[in-house]
Amino acid sequence: MRKIISFMHISLDGFVAGLNGELDWVKIDEELFDHVGKRISKGDTALYGQVTYQMMESYWPTAAQKPTATKHDIKHSAWYRKVHKVVLSKTMENTGLPNTTIISDNLSDRINKIKQESGEDILLFGSPTATHSLMQQNLVDGYWLFVNPIILGKGIPLFVDIKEKIKLKLLTTRQFNSGVIELNYVVDKQK
Repeated sequence: MRKIISFMHISLDGFVAGLNGELDWVKIDEELFDHVGKRISKGDTALYGQVTYQMMESYWPTAAQKPTATKHDIKHSAWYRKVHKVVLSKTMENTGLPNTTIISDNLSDRINKIKQESGEDILLFGSPTATHSLMQQNLVDGYWLFVNPIILGKGIPLFVDIKEKIKLKLLTTRQFNSGVIELNYVVDKQK
């Protein structure tokens, strides 16, 4: 069975974005891009909330064609165009969006059906609202967190309305030159 892995940048105090969704505090450089690129290049399905999807869709399909495209832009753009995209949205309609599935209802049933399909793990990118919805239904199987060396004090938290403890097992860690620390956890389903 495929797993949903939540990929997030997070502040030391647990926020994934500023109060207005700003991410100007996230530290990203070539070392981090290369590391993340190796992992996601194996992925065949990306999961987004509507806001994150629209942000990604406005940039990545044509990012490689820009005269200022970096190595990362070229690789990620190619991956983005081929990966199957799943978008959680109650208002979007799938009107010819290439390689995209919109889920607007029956979240648990629809996600569990996708998890049963053959393929690699499903990477949930950013999308705090979508992550919260999936967490409330115990559909997130792992957390791939990049802890940034900053305390925001306020913002959009990663963990909200948690009804019961979620036991995690640490798989890997890594420290980057930027001060960002990767924490890769899987949800420990054993009670």
